[in-house]
Amino acid sequence: MAIFLNKDSKVIVQGMTGATGMKHTKLMLADGTNIVGGVNPRKAGTTVDVDGTEIPVFGTVAEAIEKTGANVSVLFVPPAFAKAAVVEAIDAEIPLAVVITEGIAVHDSAAFYAYAVEKGNKTRIIGPNCPGLITPGQSNAGIIPGDITKPGRIGLVSKSGTLTYQMMYELRDIGFSSAVGIGGDPVIGTTHIDALAAFEADPDTDLIVMIGEIGGDAEERAADFIKANVKKPVVGYVAGFTAPEGKTMGHAGAIVSGSSGTAAAKKEALEAAGVKVGKTPTETAKLAREILGG
Repeated sequence: MAIFLNKDSKVIVQGMTGATGMKHTKLMLADGTNIVGGVNPRKAGTTVDVDGTEIPVFGTVAEAIEKTGANVSVLFVPPAFAKAAVVEAIDAEIPLAVVITEGIAVHDSAAFYAYAVEKGNKTRIIGPNCPGLITPGQSNAGIIPGDITKPGRIGLVSKSGTLTYQMMYELRDIGFSSAVGIGGDPVIGTTHIDALAAFEADPDTDLIVMIGEIGGDAEERAADFIKANVKKPVVGYVAGFTAPEGKTMGHAGAIVSGSSGTAAAKKEALEAAGVKVGKTPTETAKLAREILGG
């Protein structure tokens, strides 16, 4: 079982023919992802040889869906053009758009997220500024290394790409049902709560690991949701205990202002909801092991 992505997912890559898009298309193919096409209006009608696999290039997302039945798009599009690319994916009603690009203006992210809502939420957006998501052994949509873990019983949702990788590696012997990197920008499409709800409903996820970080109140809202709706055990980690007030740390959304958004406040809220919170990623992994008896 998996959330959002499985072996039957048909993936297209917007920006596949660029250097970054091509690099990660190769890696996704190596992980078994069913990549059925790329999108580049200037190269429509051509094919690209990716390590022996011929992948067609389409002029639009709509054409790619019509010709291939694609239901996932991974976007490696430069920040200046990302809004237009996401809007195109929404107009084509692709069910899942995974926006890897970092550095997208918050105004643009807010605009395309609002557009998705206005269009009836037919397209789930993951990101932007995220590593994407992986269902080990089935499909990989994004830039998460496919060889650091295996299929298993843990669901992972994380704001941080690098901490996603570390947690997957720490618990690689147990394995993951799915891992979702939601991104750390101030405006993101899929939240901790969205992923928590999906993992709670997934019969093959026995435990959820949630990684948050300073800034905003997403983790506090997730804590309220867990208290009211999640029966499965949840362990957590909040990055940024030593972050100085008023300084943006790593992600655009990771900034503490006054008493708002501190790691301590988030840890307190999560623990009040019954979540065991580690002081380090390694300690968080240890708590997960103890609960699963691993």
